[in-house]
Amino acid sequence: MLNRTNQSTIIKEAINSYLDKGVTDKQDIYTKVVDELGVPRPTVRRVARDLRTELLEKIQILQSDMPKVIITSEKDE
Repeated sequence: MLNRTNQSTIIKEAINSYLDKGVTDKQDIYTKVVDELGVPRPTVRRVARDLRTELLEKIQILQSDMPKVIITSEKDE
């Protein structure tokens, strides 16, 4: 039995692998990871949530020095 940290890392790698292969359906990714690794679906969903959070944090850091875009509608002009 893997410890939780190693298991999470392996699941994240599997999720990223399917994303890199062009799989775009979230449920399909979950099913493939469950079948490949034999881990419970709720575990895959939890790890996917953690991965999303990590990626969003990285995106926010990378966007932090980007200029803010202001969108105006035609009626505002």
